[in-house]
Amino acid sequence: MTIAAGKPPPGSTISAEEWALRVELAACYRIFAMLGWTELIYNHITVRIPGPDKHFLINPFGLHYSEVTASNLLRIDLAGRAVGPADWPVNPAGFTIHAALHDGIDGAHCVMHTHTTAGMAVACSQRGLSNSNFYSAQLHGKLAYHDFEGITVHADEGPRLLASIGDKPAVILRNHGLLAWGDGIARTFAILWLLNRACEIQVASMAMGPVIEIADAVSRRCTADSLQFDQRFGAGRDMFDALVRQVDRIDPSYRY
Repeated sequence: MTIAAGKPPPGSTISAEEWALRVELAACYRIFAMLGWTELIYNHITVRIPGPDKHFLINPFGLHYSEVTASNLLRIDLAGRAVGPADWPVNPAGFTIHAALHDGIDGAHCVMHTHTTAGMAVACSQRGLSNSNFYSAQLHGKLAYHDFEGITVHADEGPRLLASIGDKPAVILRNHGLLAWGDGIARTFAILWLLNRACEIQVASMAMGPVIEIADAVSRRCTADSLQFDQRFGAGRDMFDALVRQVDRIDPSYRY
């Protein structure tokens, strides 16, 4: 992590490792706000805290993403119950999807979910994501779909969701929105950005008429060459850090 995390507040029992993760996650919430990836107070970005306990950080339910800070993030367990002090509630509907992925996919240390207009438009399309642009071409073999079952408050949907996803880190929840998961915040953000950008271009291009489909062989090569997935090229870290610097220039209060 390249974000200067500082130290936990005086008297805090939060470890330095958890505090660094809190600062990075709070920065990610502010990035979402800056990009307009917000849905009033709804939707979530969650990340697992290192250690033997399956504990996670999530945004306080009731705050806009622009109000999230390192100190007001909530620590919760797999059941969505607060662990330690909690000045705000947890949204159970929001964490149901996240809990299933965190518990059922070994590499799902971070999970992000959005309701962007472009993402939802493609999720509501019978065709789904068209392989017709520079960004969709980088998702060959990386994209899964899950059928809509209603508002995600029922834990019994979890096994079906996991079966739909398999090992694919980019997910279109039909009639619902977009989701990405990964081994860290920066890589997960990069995957979600790629998926959302592909949706934006699709919505714009299909408004003009038929699109040019990309051959599978070309898409496989694009995905293999994509900087979003290759750890040798940062797997999204450079892009994420650049956005954090932009957030810092706007409002660095997320760090506290």
